[in-house]
Amino acid sequence: MPGGKRTSASFDTDAIFGPEGVFGPGGPFGPKGPFGREGPFGPGGPFGETGPFGGGRRGSRARWKMAGVHDAGEHHRPRRKRMFGPGELRLVLLALIADAPKHGYELIKEIEDMTGGEYSPSPGVIYPTLSLLEDEGRIAPVEGDESRKAFRVTPSGMEELTERASEVDRLMERLGRQAKRAKPAGSPDLLRALGNLATVITNRAANGQFSSESKDKVVDLIDELARKIERL
Repeated sequence: MPGGKRTSASFDTDAIFGPEGVFGPGGPFGPKGPFGREGPFGPGGPFGETGPFGGGRRGSRARWKMAGVHDAGEHHRPRRKRMFGPGELRLVLLALIADAPKHGYELIKEIEDMTGGEYSPSPGVIYPTLSLLEDEGRIAPVEGDESRKAFRVTPSGMEELTERASEVDRLMERLGRQAKRAKPAGSPDLLRALGNLATVITNRAANGQFSSESKDKVVDLIDELARKIERL
């Protein structure tokens, strides 16, 4: 609710880049992890150039789809969902400034924390929006803080937040869910599940159990799983 104190979602850097983090040496995307360059999903694994899923158009397309991109022949760009709809970032900034006066950099970091590190608005987005709010009379510079130009909410801004309180709450709840979805990236359960998938594929490939038909089925299953995860 406007005026109430919110706790920003913490972002554990070690869970991402630490020794056992997702991109660390022992993580799934590290050098020896299942998705690293030496793992089953890497260049030398079943999904690499020399693996059962390597070579040929379908194998190449499957690898790139798992990475979130399309092969060059399809001429597509990776698609990413917009974090904010029209006017939503403006409302978030107004609500955060109502909690306590803030300057642009603090707002960028707070939104990054709120989304679990999934989204960090650029200064080219934040500062024009702050200028808009100032022009509308919803926020005003804090006196005596000209060097950083922190902003405070005005009575007009508080009036808007009060009128749109339910909308603000829904928006903040959505960002909270986004942060929770981002956190499992460093969870042991997720790493275990990724490891299980990589191990099964590696073992079947090593035993020569991948026929052309079964390989296509596995590709379809992984593509379907990726689509389901994207819809969560």
